Amino acid sequence: MPTAPKSLLPIPARRTPAHTWRPLLALLIAALAQAQAESAAATDAPTPPALMLAEVYRPGVDLSAYWVSEKLDGVRAYWDGTHLVSRRGTRLQAPDWFTAGFPSVPLDGELWSGRGGFEVLSGTVRQQEPDEAAWRRVRYMVFDLPDGGGTFGERLARLRVLLAVPGNPHLALVAQERVADHAALMARLDQVVAGGGEGLMLHRDDAPYRALRSADLLKLKPYLDAEARVLAQLPGKGKYAGMLGALEVETPEGIRFAIGTGFSDAQRRAPPPIGSLVTYRYRGLTAKGRPRFASFLRVREDP
Repeated sequence: MPTAPKSLLPIPARRTPAHTWRPLLALLIAALAQAQAESAAATDAPTPPALMLAEVYRPGVDLSAYWVSEKLDGVRAYWDGTHLVSRRGTRLQAPDWFTAGFPSVPLDGELWSGRGGFEVLSGTVRQQEPDEAAWRRVRYMVFDLPDGGGTFGERLARLRVLLAVPGNPHLALVAQERVADHAALMARLDQVVAGGGEGLMLHRDDAPYRALRSADLLKLKPYLDAEARVLAQLPGKGKYAGMLGALEVETPEGIRFAIGTGFSDAQRRAPPPIGSLVTYRYRGLTAKGRPRFASFLRVREDP
């Protein structure tokens, strides 16, 4: 019987050594686990509530069409009928007694602990384990009824009835008033600012609740403010040697500039980290679009 050519003889199967494929399998399993975790995280990510946003007030607006209230320097919060939620969609861990007796309908408002109390309030609402004593200094100030339908004036009337029943001292309606003209509006602004307030809000009486930024809601402050991302920490000189001199920041529109004022000595020793979002005050823009007289206000740490 003829012998088959060597090239046609069966080739013995070779087993891949375990030390070769086991590391690859481990990497594959780790990659699959990471993908599943990222998918779950994306699914569980909080959904921001659909909130009404304000434009900046400018002279010339027909003020007879608006209600005016104090702009509270607090933390915007949405009551969904069961829980308080931040504007980013994070559930705020308020004590049960704080929300006891809140109505079962959605509310739009501000968590507030009085003029000048923002820094302490911000830390209070971001804690996962609520500080009972700190929450007792907080009130939920309501200014709108998102699902109420109708105009703002009609929603305001319903809120007055809804919140008129004596009960939870931590729930209150923001006072709304009318002003005759721009001069009266500015006089009211001066009064609020002199008392330590931040500014004014203007709600258009005939406006529906719309989850967008429009002239239905206006804000008025003695200065403008905005947010920017920290790019670098520039070293100080002279009395600030060894500390922060200024922050190099960039706006969402891509404008880069430096903020060198508004910091306390403690903030200069431990400045906002690179990548953080900061709020700054300014007074108008230059011809190149840079903020004029920019001054640091705070690190943006919304929950």
